Amino acid sequence: MRVSFHPDYRVDLGPSHPFPMGKYPLLHQLLLERGLILPENVMRPEEAQLTMLGRVHTPEYLQKLTDGLLSEKEIRVLGLRWSASLWRRSRLASQGTYLAALAALSDGLAANLAGGTHHAFADHGEGFCVLNDVAISIASLRAQKLASRFLIVDLDVHQGNGTAAIFQNDSSVFTLSLHGARNYPAQKASSSLDVPLNDGTTDIEYLQALAQVLPGALAAARPDLVFYLAGVDVVAGDRYGRLAMTSQGLLARERYVLKTVRDQDVPLVITLAGGYAATPLATAQLHSHVFEAAIEVECGAVNKV
Repeated sequence: MRVSFHPDYRVDLGPSHPFPMGKYPLLHQLLLERGLILPENVMRPEEAQLTMLGRVHTPEYLQKLTDGLLSEKEIRVLGLRWSASLWRRSRLASQGTYLAALAALSDGLAANLAGGTHHAFADHGEGFCVLNDVAISIASLRAQKLASRFLIVDLDVHQGNGTAAIFQNDSSVFTLSLHGARNYPAQKASSSLDVPLNDGTTDIEYLQALAQVLPGALAAARPDLVFYLAGVDVVAGDRYGRLAMTSQGLLARERYVLKTVRDQDVPLVITLAGGYAATPLATAQLHSHVFEAAIEVECGAVNKV
């Protein structure tokens, strides 16, 4: 399986910042060590160009990012202080998702070892999300007439409000979100299908809820390509999660999503989305589950949950 990765996916946010930037190189190293990816299948993105970003984001917002002119209020909402390295990192990750989308259309399954920045709106960033990489990839694929219908399966514990808002009036993009009902963001947008979950939701409850909606979403979307936001902040003990899934339940979720989509012969792109376990390494280990599931599913070794 081909994956996108760049060492500059990690930028220094300072020792007290809650976002686990270290998970990106740690995951890359872990996947290589476990043989879940091969060095020759790692794609190295360049920075996405403004023309590409401008298919989704407003000129005013992109100009602020280019010049480092975000206001203090915008920085508070974003949760990240602007820097040239953060701006570069955001463009690298966006291009990484696009490269993974191209690879998935060719190979059936591919991933970006970052991405899933679903709180980014067209005109501003929120919740550690500067650019909406999935929306940018969809707009670019359309511009090149490579795909026209899409399903976004967002299983981060936080609703993808930016993605939902961007595609709210676009019937060719189906947005499915399973998320904590009482979690961030306080003001939810409207996805094509929202499934709010109670605090303390367990493996069985989560997997049952997912099984009730994913096949129908696939049927309704009739997608040329699926983007899967495989957030691991659903696992118990996550700093921002509030759910009660186990790592075994997470692996079962990954197997179910990948097999359900790939059994329909629909290409799928994996992005990481959120995860805030006790350490960056623990977070990376949880993220590795979706790659373990991907190898199993592509080899035909997994039955449906």
